[in-house]
Amino acid sequence: MKPTIKPFTPIPILKPLFHAFNLLPQHTRILQSILTYFLRYTQPKHQSMAVQPEFEAIDNNQNVLQKHVEFFDRNKDGVIYPWETFQGFRAIGSGIVLSSVAAIFINAGLSGKTRPGKKLPNLLFPINIENIKMAKHGSDSGVYDEHGRFVNSKFEEIFHKYARTHPDALTAEELDEFIKGNREPKDYGGWIGGFSEWKILYYLAKDKDGLLKKDTVRSVYDGSLFEKMAAEKINKKKHIEK
Repeated sequence: MKPTIKPFTPIPILKPLFHAFNLLPQHTRILQSILTYFLRYTQPKHQSMAVQPEFEAIDNNQNVLQKHVEFFDRNKDGVIYPWETFQGFRAIGSGIVLSSVAAIFINAGLSGKTRPGKKLPNLLFPINIENIKMAKHGSDSGVYDEHGRFVNSKFEEIFHKYARTHPDALTAEELDEFIKGNREPKDYGGWIGGFSEWKILYYLAKDKDGLLKKDTVRSVYDGSLFEKMAAEKINKKKHIEK
């Protein structure tokens, strides 16, 4: 029998933030999450040692975290600029406002971390994909290790611990408990980062029953979800035009 988990309760310092989220329309809450997340500055989380069989196979010398973001490199030159981030979000069905906000704050928040040794910021805010592991924040699931590799045991642990209603999916309430369970002491930036990341994913990828499926979560880790969503948008547009 899986242990009973208490309902999600935000820490006192963040209670006003969560109260404000509940009073805002859903689209506005998503934008607020993005703004908060990409204004943070957090340190990478170092994972405990794991045996090699737990890691996802790496194709073409590219780690899984790089695959996660490669979709947004629209011209495949190894660098993601804000306009490419915008185009990527639009391609998966996000609105103009959400895509614009995401482009500004994703690139502004991550660019410097992926350009080590550069004293002056690049005002075009490029994200170097080969260094994306340096932008990894704390209070996360641990599914990516410090080298950007996929740790399968950590992924399975998410659903073993939190998927109580359905073994292969998370409800909104279970997702909240999962986010809370990832928190590290006093890592306020990481808490907000994890909250906004997962809430945005839930908003974009939940099914018609409000469930975030296991296969969906796995596919976002390797970036294949974005390709699928883009293809679905194209097919839907073609169907409407017929």
